[in-house]
Amino acid sequence: MSNTYQATGIILKGMPLGEADRLVTILTSEYGLVRAVVPGARKHKSSLRGRSELFVVNNLLIVKGRSLDKVTQADTVESYPKLSQNLGKLTASQYLAELVLGLALSEQPQTELYQLLREHLRRIETLLDESELLPHLTQAIFHLLVVAGIGPQVQLCCVTRQEIYPNFTDLRWRSGFSLEAGGSIQLTEIPKDSEKNENLAIPKIHARLGAVELTILQHLGKKFLPEWTQLLPENLSKNFLDLAWIKIERLLRDYAEYHLGYSFRSASMIDNLYALDF
Repeated sequence: MSNTYQATGIILKGMPLGEADRLVTILTSEYGLVRAVVPGARKHKSSLRGRSELFVVNNLLIVKGRSLDKVTQADTVESYPKLSQNLGKLTASQYLAELVLGLALSEQPQTELYQLLREHLRRIETLLDESELLPHLTQAIFHLLVVAGIGPQVQLCCVTRQEIYPNFTDLRWRSGFSLEAGGSIQLTEIPKDSEKNENLAIPKIHARLGAVELTILQHLGKKFLPEWTQLLPENLSKNFLDLAWIKIERLLRDYAEYHLGYSFRSASMIDNLYALDF
């Protein structure tokens, strides 16, 4: 059996190894996460130098090794040069890379996750309005969690399994969100367990969401972000909407960190970019 295999993958992580090599982590469509050495990639004249940088997509020829595989050939399919030209876009992309490193599996196909990451990197790279960066990042996080099978439940109450409808007529209306329960919680009219004739137990509530915030959260699963003017109150201020996006991103971040068991280093840069504290 040959110890050489072919794969198409995107570089998600890289670090120096030895005097001239580079150790990279690649998300491949065919084999999931692959850690491999790129020999001589840090040499100035190496043909693999630029092809081993972050977010470069290559057709790869890889040799299996005892501890680490080795990239022997890389032909670039796509790259995202505009990501590195904008701090916000680069930070958002690094954030998504960290998330995918926690979601992806090794030694098995990760086609959907691979394709989805590339799609969202394209969207972020081509954004013309920087005010749209956080909404696109937030939707990307939601999509990636869903494809990986750990997306939060946002349409139904995790306790009652009934649909939750945002109430715009009551400014004090709130729904809950529980990290441990896996999503949304209806805070009003919790029925009794018919068999035990007692109130159903409500899990720990980690966040309370108003009607605007829940509406946004419930529409993140769509393929593209909707036209919010058709879903949200007409008199909603831009500042209020911006604050809602910040809160939802942080909620999904907390959710992902809770279920993956680690914190995202790149997220602190997102906090610095939006410089608000809840």
